[in-house]
Amino acid sequence: MKLRNQLLALFCLGLFAAFGFFYIRLWVVQKPFGIILFVSDGMVTRHLTAARLYKGGAANQLELEAFPHLAMMSNAALDRAVADDAAAATALATGQKVAQRNLSTGLKGQSLQTILELAKAQGRSIGLVTNGKLTDPSAAAFYSHVADARDTDQIALQFAKKTKLDVALGGGSAEFLPESEKGLRKDHRNLLKELGDTDHEIVSTKAELENAPAYRTNGLVGIFAPGPMAFSDQIQTASSQPALSDMVRRAIEFLQLNSAGYVLVVDDSLCSQAAEANQGERTLQQTLALDQAIAIANKYAGKQSLIISVGKHSIGGLSLNGAGPLQDHGVALLGINGAGYPSITWATGPNGPSSKTEPSAFQTPQALNSAEDVIAIGKGDGSEKLHGFMDNTDIFSILRDAL
Repeated sequence: MKLRNQLLALFCLGLFAAFGFFYIRLWVVQKPFGIILFVSDGMVTRHLTAARLYKGGAANQLELEAFPHLAMMSNAALDRAVADDAAAATALATGQKVAQRNLSTGLKGQSLQTILELAKAQGRSIGLVTNGKLTDPSAAAFYSHVADARDTDQIALQFAKKTKLDVALGGGSAEFLPESEKGLRKDHRNLLKELGDTDHEIVSTKAELENAPAYRTNGLVGIFAPGPMAFSDQIQTASSQPALSDMVRRAIEFLQLNSAGYVLVVDDSLCSQAAEANQGERTLQQTLALDQAIAIANKYAGKQSLIISVGKHSIGGLSLNGAGPLQDHGVALLGINGAGYPSITWATGPNGPSSKTEPSAFQTPQALNSAEDVIAIGKGDGSEKLHGFMDNTDIFSILRDAL
C-alpha cells in the first residue's frame, strides 16, 4: 500500500511537471534573452547584390542570407521624402517620425523615449557599438535628445552625463576632449575623464578591449579613434583598433551576464562614409564587414536571441553594371568591364560623368541620400513580424514587444 501511494505520488508529480513544461512552452510568451539591432546603409538590394558578387561570384551567399524573415521598409522623414541620418535613426530608435536633423526629439521639443532607454527601465543591460563616432546621428539617436543633430557638444555631454549605457564602443574621442588635449570642446571639459571619475572603465585600444574582464559592476566605454574608426581594409595598418565584429563579440560577452537580458544596437557608419565619397570597392568591403559582424552576433548571442538588421536609407545610387562570368569576383568587378564601360557607377557624388572609373551622373561634393526602400532581415522570436512592405517605425514596435 505504501509503495503504491509513493508511485502514485511520483506519477502525479511527473504529470504536474509535464503540464508545467508544456504550459510554459505553448501558452506563456517567451521573450528573447538577447536583442540585437544592426543599422546600416549597406542594407539595400544593390549593395548586398554587389557585395555578394565581389566576395565570391554569383554562386556566393552572404551570411545574412540565412536569416529566415525579411521585409521592405519605407523610410521617409516627417518633412522630407528622403530622410537624413537623424530622422531615419530616430524612427528606428523611437518608433516616431521626426523632421530632418531632429534627434529623438519631437516637434514640440519633447524627448522621445528610445528602445535602449525603455530596455534599461525594464532591467536589461544596454549597449551601443559603432564604427563611426559615438556622437554621429545614427548612433546618438538611441541615447541623445537634441533638436539639431549637428550639436555634437550637447550630444557628447548627454552621453557623459545622462546616458546609462552599460557598454559603448566606437570612435569620436575628439568630441569628448578639450582643445588643449587635441579635442574639439571649447568648454575645457574632458568628458572621458569625467566618465572615468564616475566609475566607468575607459579603454582605447583593441588589446585593452580584449583584456577587459567580462564580469563587471561598472560601465565600459571604448573610444578607439579621434574621429570615425578605420575602414576594414585599413585595420591592418591601424591594428590598435578593433574591427566591427570584434566590438560586437565583446559587447555581447559583457552584456549577457545580466540575467534579465540585454539590448545591443550596432551602427555601421563606415558603409555610409564610403558611399558618400563614391568609394565603390570600400563600400562593398564595408558591407561584407557588416555581414561578418552579423554572423558573429548570431554565433555568440545564441538561439534565445532576436537579431534584426535594417537599413537607414540609401545613398549615392551605386550600380554594378555588366558583370562578366558567374565566377568573377574581387577586382574583376572593378574598373572597366568587358564591354568597355565602368563596372561601378553612381547617381550622385564627387566624380563627374567624364570620369573613366566610377563616374556619377550628377556631380556633387558628396553623394546624396536616395529615395529607396531599405531591407530588414531577422531571426529569433519576434522576427516573424518582418514580412511584406512595412515602415521603419515598425522596427521599434517589434523590439519593444520583445522586451
